[in-house]
Amino acid sequence: MGYLGEEIRKLGFGLMRLPQKDGVIDVEQVKEMVDLFMEAGFTYFDTAWAYAGSEDAIRQALVERYPRERYQLATKNAAWINCKTKEEAYTQFDASLKQTGAGYFDFYLLHNLGEGRTHYFDDFDMWNWVLEKKKAGLVKHVGFSFHSTPEELEAILQTHPEMEFVQLQINYADWENPAVQSGRCYEVARKYGKPVVIMEPVKGGMLATPPPTVEKIMKETEPDSSTASWAVRFAADLEGVITVLSGMSTVEQMKDNLSYMKSFTGLTPEQKETLAKARAELKKIPLIPCTSCNYCAKVCPMNIGIPGSFTAMNYLTLYSDLGRAKHQEGWLVGGHGQKSAGECIKCGKCEEACPQHIQIRDTLEKVKDVLLA
Repeated sequence: MGYLGEEIRKLGFGLMRLPQKDGVIDVEQVKEMVDLFMEAGFTYFDTAWAYAGSEDAIRQALVERYPRERYQLATKNAAWINCKTKEEAYTQFDASLKQTGAGYFDFYLLHNLGEGRTHYFDDFDMWNWVLEKKKAGLVKHVGFSFHSTPEELEAILQTHPEMEFVQLQINYADWENPAVQSGRCYEVARKYGKPVVIMEPVKGGMLATPPPTVEKIMKETEPDSSTASWAVRFAADLEGVITVLSGMSTVEQMKDNLSYMKSFTGLTPEQKETLAKARAELKKIPLIPCTSCNYCAKVCPMNIGIPGSFTAMNYLTLYSDLGRAKHQEGWLVGGHGQKSAGECIKCGKCEEACPQHIQIRDTLEKVKDVLLA
């Protein structure tokens, strides 16, 4: 694409949801996925200090196996996670350098700005600090990821014009969603001339398996295309986009993404019309807008499996199968060593951390009443 002087193709490998085996990241499978990705000519990898095991896995699968100049590596600093001093926040950078072994980062992001999280970066003078890292040659491009309102995004961009790019949650389901406002946030970034990295194009996997009525619309237009491909292509068609991150968890997902993104040049009018119809159909279905980012669970003092609970509730809404929904709740929550919705003490910490502005306490009460009864 050439944004910021970097030649980057429109598909990026998001490393938040890497494949696991026996509860740990399956590095051998990640290596296979990295090889397929690189062989197809794609080069952008996105990890974060907060993605447990991800930086270490990408060191083994990518950094130790490919020349440094052949790829771009992005990682992030989450100063709002358990940091009481700026020194504690700064050490995340050193930890990321050590864990990745990359030597420097092509893209370094202040992680998950918005609402009560932004002030940590202000209090710890992270804006000037990250520019010093750039001057030292340890970072090539500085930016931030963002989960909040377009008004807050505009305020940050006005205050910090030195930021070179912004990473936004954008997908066709959330484009006009009042809780996420993907479209308006994108327009703000474009207004200030900031190129965009897109995250959550498949909405945490939800748009890979949309409701049958939505899938029917897509299959009528392209019977052989995956539903996930529609979501990624929607994001990749937008102007000013550096790359679209797909959090691939299997070799099969990687192969599917590569099959249509290797030659992607833009959506046709018919494809745009299909997506508009799909978006209109989705609006008719009330879902919990959770993307399984897990920020809520990180701050929950009771270790409640909030994303798993919400995934199970959405499954019930989409497929009307109470038995399967209860099974999903049991596996996604208890099966992963977390406590159920019934253990919620309603402290509200989860809602402060939630990028999607979900009324988590009220929703957990519904989970308790419906799935745990």
